Amino acid sequence: MREQELIQRILAEVRKAVLGKDTVLAQVLLAILARGHVLLEDIPGVGKTTMALAFSRALGLRYQRVQFTPDVMPSDLTGFSIFNQETNAFDYRPGALMCNLFLADELNRATSRTQSALLEAMEEGQVTVDGVSRPIGQPFVVIATQNPVGAAGTQPLPDSQLDRFALRLSLGYPSHRSEAAMVRQRQTGNPLDRVEQVADHAQLEQLRQAADQIYVSDDVLDYLLALVAATRQHPLILQGASPRATLALTCVSRALALASGRDYVLPEDVQAVFPHVIAHRLVLSPKAEDSQPARDELLAALIRGVRPPCLR
Repeated sequence: MREQELIQRILAEVRKAVLGKDTVLAQVLLAILARGHVLLEDIPGVGKTTMALAFSRALGLRYQRVQFTPDVMPSDLTGFSIFNQETNAFDYRPGALMCNLFLADELNRATSRTQSALLEAMEEGQVTVDGVSRPIGQPFVVIATQNPVGAAGTQPLPDSQLDRFALRLSLGYPSHRSEAAMVRQRQTGNPLDRVEQVADHAQLEQLRQAADQIYVSDDVLDYLLALVAATRQHPLILQGASPRATLALTCVSRALALASGRDYVLPEDVQAVFPHVIAHRLVLSPKAEDSQPARDELLAALIRGVRPPCLR
C-alpha cells in the first residue's frame, strides 16, 4: 500500500533524531493521521521537544513552541491587535498558535485563562481576538507536555482539557544501548540536521483522508462501543469515557489499520490503542489507587472482560 510506505518513510526520518522509542513515535504519528492531539506526561530532558521538531521537519510543518509559566498570557497564544496610526485601524499580530505543529511545553503550569485559549484552538481550529475569530491553517496539531502530577509549580489539568487529547503517551528513560547511541550521535553534530522532509501538507492530508475511509464493520464498532460502555459501568470508575473518546478511539484505530497496510479495522487495532486513548479520560473512585499501574491494570481488565467479535 502506497500510504503505508509513506508512513514508514516519515517514521524513518524521525528515528534519525529520536532513538529507541519506535513505539511512541508510531503512536504520535497515528494521532496526527487521526487529526488528534497528543499529551506527553514525562520528566524533563527525555526528548519531547526533539521529537516534535523531528516530526515538523519530516512533514514540512511550521513549528512553534511555548514554554508555559504562570505569566504566559492568552494573547501570547492567540495574538493581539495593535493600533496602526498610518492606517487609523487596528492590525492583527499573530500569536504562537498560528502554526501547523504547536508544542505546549509544561502545559500544567499555565493559568486557566491561557489554557482556555488553547482549548479553543484544539477543538475549533481557530483563535478569537477582540471578538473576531480567525482560523488556524491546516494541518494543526498540538503536542503538549506536562510534568508528573505533584511536581513543583504544577496543577492537574481539568478533565475537559484532558478529554481534548486523542492520546496520552510517555517517552520514558532510554535503554542503555539507546542512550549510548545518543551520546555517540551527538559527537558528530545535531541529529535534527539529518532529518529531511519526506511529505508535504497535501500528502499528509491524503494520508488523513485515507485513514478516514478505513472500513469499520458493525461487529468491530459494536465491540468498540462495548469497551467504552464498560468504562462507564465499572464500579471503580466514577467518570467513564466520553462520546468524544469514542470518536477518538475509532479514528486512531483506523489510522493503525492504515499504517498496518489494511483497509479495514480489526479488534486487535482497537485493543492496541484503547489504553492510550482512554486512560487519561477516566476518573477513578477513592477505592481505586490513582496511579498509572493501577490504571493500566484496570484497562487491561476491561479489555479482558469484553469478548471480541469472531470475524470471518
